[in-house]
Amino acid sequence: MSEPNTTYRITDLPEAERPRERLARLGPRSLNDAELLAILLRAGTPGVNAVEVGRKLLKQFGDLPGLHRADLAELCEQPGIGLAKAAQIKAAIELGHRLSTLAPEERSTIHSPADAAALVQYEMGALEQEELRVILLDIRNRVLYIDKVYKGSVNASQVRVGELFKGAIRRNATQIVVVHNHPSGDPTPSPEDVAVTRGIVQAGKLLDIDVLDHLIIGGIKFVSLKERGLGFG
Repeated sequence: MSEPNTTYRITDLPEAERPRERLARLGPRSLNDAELLAILLRAGTPGVNAVEVGRKLLKQFGDLPGLHRADLAELCEQPGIGLAKAAQIKAAIELGHRLSTLAPEERSTIHSPADAAALVQYEMGALEQEELRVILLDIRNRVLYIDKVYKGSVNASQVRVGELFKGAIRRNATQIVVVHNHPSGDPTPSPEDVAVTRGIVQAGKLLDIDVLDHLIIGGIKFVSLKERGLGFG
């Protein structure tokens, strides 16, 4: 019989099922999220191996976006996750984010709604409060700047449309993409979102600044109001 406080390690699994060995043999893409977490954790808790601890973490926090949103203290409170393991998880997530921003030649020009979403989704998908940002572009669709314009409920009665264009005018941007998030994780546009979009598009025409799109970020998903024909007439 095992001792009651035995810690089950990845090496207790059959070799063919060990995440580290599978990664070396098949590559990291062959592993699921729990198995990748298990490699970071190395050891599990009494009676529970590291892969199962990874599964429980993902379930507790709502998969990877939830782990991204969780702060260090919340992770440390989970069974088998002390400061060292919590720090390893947060560091790995941050490294992934930094890597995604190190290819300006691929991300500095907006060709589609997905390109625009990729610039901000990692951060905005984890926000617990609504924010509105404006991606400023030149005539060749190259990103000039991402302006953080507004924090709070995005509705027609509170958003001052003129504020959205201040950065564009100051930086001589000829085009913009407006982005805001839904902290609920559901990017479905509301009637207020459509009304705000309509006002932004009309103001852009008066200022001779083309509003290319309005994106709504919800966790790992996004919706393009332009693609849905909402607010763009």
